Amino acid sequence: MTQPQQAGPDQLAFQQYRTLLFSVAYRLLGTAADAEDVVQDAWLKWSAADRSQVADPKAYLTRIVSNLAMERLRSTRHQRETYVGPWLPEPILTSPDTADGVATADSVSMALLVVLETLSPLERAVFVLKEVFAFSYAEIAEAVERSETAVRQAAHRAREHVQARRPRFTADRARQRDVTERFFAAATGGDINTLMELLSPDVTLWTDGGGKVRQALKPVVGLETVARWFAALGTVTYQGIEPGQMRAELTWINAGPGVVFRGPGRVVATLTFDFDPEGRISTIHNVANPDKLHAVADGTRHELF
Repeated sequence: MTQPQQAGPDQLAFQQYRTLLFSVAYRLLGTAADAEDVVQDAWLKWSAADRSQVADPKAYLTRIVSNLAMERLRSTRHQRETYVGPWLPEPILTSPDTADGVATADSVSMALLVVLETLSPLERAVFVLKEVFAFSYAEIAEAVERSETAVRQAAHRAREHVQARRPRFTADRARQRDVTERFFAAATGGDINTLMELLSPDVTLWTDGGGKVRQALKPVVGLETVARWFAALGTVTYQGIEPGQMRAELTWINAGPGVVFRGPGRVVATLTFDFDPEGRISTIHNVANPDKLHAVADGTRHELF
């Protein structure tokens, strides 16, 4: 972000809320790059504003970010509707501390971000501001420039939609970590029997190549099919990378345990997981579109509210 070298009171006030603003923007947009752009645009608007008239900087900045994000969502809707294959959010690296906050971790999970993608821009903004950040309906109405009645209606629609589509169960964090570690060892070692123990019978693999790299254009469904897909990872050439050149590492992605695959000089893909009530893996999100891997490749771990 381009800002003055000497931090003045205006910059300090903005920096106080910068993590909050990114956290809002990322949940609204599903991409780190767009979220950073929105925060940058919010800084420019903040710099140009008559701040003597701003009684509540937090509310003022949240309003700017919310409206900028909704505008961007509307402008990119057609692009996402015509996307090649499944559209998945852009993964980000997070710290283990973020995963310790269950509510925060759930609200930035790939599973919820995928569901939020099916909401209208207004519904998405209202849901995030209310359910994640606990803004009042009056505050949200001011932020999104709608009546409080309209906001309550949007919140009701969004809440029902999300509850109907988000995973109803999830394993505890320790169980998630343990299953992910065992999955990692089995996949890199080609152990199909262990993979079949760790995967739910109706497991679904979603792959996002965006037309940039070869990936499945439809969900891969079923225990044996998905298990064989991952058991073969260590034996086949993937995106032009020979098996011996591929490296994989466990890390924290979107506040949950995940896997990053690397080839010579680049990040190749990420994996994140949803779990069923028995702690087995029920959904796998595989992001391989190189345009969506910059935030992981630069190694920045995002702090989130």
